[in-house]
Amino acid sequence: MKLWGGRFTKPTNELVDEYTASINFDKTLAQHDIQGSLAHVDMLKVCGIISESDANTIADGLKVVAGKIAKGEAELTEENEDIHMNVEKLLIEEVGPVGGKLHTGRSRNDQVALDMRLYLREALVQLSQQLVSVQKSLYQQAEANLETVLPGYTHLQRAQPVLFAHHMMAYVFMFQRDIERLSDSWKRVNLSPLGAGALAGTTFPIDREYVADKLNFAGVCENSLDAVSDRDFVVEFLANASLVSTHLSRLCEELVQWSSAEFNFVELDDAFCTGSSMMPQKKNPDVAELVRGKTGRVYGHLIGMLTTLKGLPLAYNKDMQEDKEGMFDTVETLKGALGLFAPMIESMHVKKENMYQAVIQDFSNATDLADYLVGKDMPFRESHAVVGQVVLYCINNGKYLLDLSMDEFHQFSELVGEDIYDALSPEAVVNARDVTGGTAKNRVEQQMDNATKLIKISEKWIHDHQTLIEVDF
Repeated sequence: MKLWGGRFTKPTNELVDEYTASINFDKTLAQHDIQGSLAHVDMLKVCGIISESDANTIADGLKVVAGKIAKGEAELTEENEDIHMNVEKLLIEEVGPVGGKLHTGRSRNDQVALDMRLYLREALVQLSQQLVSVQKSLYQQAEANLETVLPGYTHLQRAQPVLFAHHMMAYVFMFQRDIERLSDSWKRVNLSPLGAGALAGTTFPIDREYVADKLNFAGVCENSLDAVSDRDFVVEFLANASLVSTHLSRLCEELVQWSSAEFNFVELDDAFCTGSSMMPQKKNPDVAELVRGKTGRVYGHLIGMLTTLKGLPLAYNKDMQEDKEGMFDTVETLKGALGLFAPMIESMHVKKENMYQAVIQDFSNATDLADYLVGKDMPFRESHAVVGQVVLYCINNGKYLLDLSMDEFHQFSELVGEDIYDALSPEAVVNARDVTGGTAKNRVEQQMDNATKLIKISEKWIHDHQTLIEVDF
C-alpha cells in the first residue's frame, strides 16, 4: 500500500508507477530533502506539535538515512515514487511508525519547492565560484599579452587592431555580469515555501519563520498558493544559465576559429584537444566545440520550462514534475563546461607574431588615416571618401597603407605628411584609442584594475553565501 493509499481500493498500475515516478532524477535532492525535514521536525518539537522524544527519534533516524543514501546503501524505488516518499519509507523502516509523524503539517507540494530552493542556492554559489575561476584565467592571459596586437573584427571582417588583453577583458566583464545575475537571483531563491502545505496552509500551529531561520532563508513565501506553484526562480536560473552558455559559446567559436590553420592565432593545449581516428595530423578543439554545442541544450531547458508553466492553473499540478530534470541537467552542464574552461584558457598558447603579421597585412588602420586627415581640418565625410579611394588603389596594386610612398599618398591628398607612417603603425593605432573602455594599453590596464575589484567583491559574496548554505544539524 502506498503511504497515501488509504482511499484507494486497488494498487497503482505498474506502468503508471513507472511513468509518474520521479525518483530516478529527484534522488539528486536527497540530502536537501533530509536537511529540510530536520528543520521541519525541529519546528514540530518546538511548537509542541509532536513530543521531544518523537522528534529526537525522527531526527536521529533521518541522519542515519542520510548516511545510507550518501553511501549508496539505501534502496530507492519507483514504487515509492519520489525522493520524499522514499526518505519517509526508509525512515519508518529505521525508527518504526513514529517516523510517520514527520509529515505532520506539510505536503509534498511545499516540500519539493523547499528542496529545489535549497539545491539551487548551493548551485548559485558553486557556479559563481567557477565563473570567477574562468575570469581569473582570462585575466592571466590578458596580463601576459598587454603588448600583443591582433585584428579586431566586425562581420568577421578585419576592422581595427586591438590588444589581445582587451579582447580577453571583454569576456571577463561578460562573466562578471553573469555572476551578478546569479547573485541577484539569490534573494528570490532564498525564501522558504515550507508551511504552505498542499496549497492553503495547515491547521497545525506551525512556525514557518522558525524553519526559514533554521535553514538560513531570508524569509518565507508570503502566499501559500504562490509558494507551491511558483517556479519563477527556476525559469530565472535557466535564463541566467542561458546567458552564461551564450558567453561561453561565443568564446568557444573564437577559439575554434583562432586555432585553425586559416587564423593560426592560438594553440590549445593537447590536454584539451582530441585527434582523428583516420587522419593522424589532426588536432581538434573538441572541448570548445562541445561547450558550444551544449548551449542549445541549456536553451532547450529554458523554453521547456516556460512552456510547461504557461497554461497551469493554481496551484500545484503534476506537470510541474518536469521542473527538475532540466534544472539539474543545466547545473551539471555548466559545472562541466566551466570546470574545463579555466584550465583550457590558462594553458592556451598565444601566437603573438602571427597575430601581428595579420594586423600589418590588412586595412584595419584605414580609420586612422581618415582620422589623421580630419586632424588636418578635412571634414570626416570627405576624408572617408578619400581613404576609400586609397584603399581601392592599394587593393588594385597589391599594397597596404604602410607600403605607400609619399608620392602615392599625395595622389589623394596633399595633407598627408611624413608622420603618417608612425600614425598608421599597429601600436600607434591601438594606443590612439585612449578613451575609457578603449584598447589603448593604459585603458586596458585600467579595465584590469577595475575587474580585480569586481572579482574581489564576487569572492566575498561567494564566501558569505557559502556559509549560509552550510546548514548543520
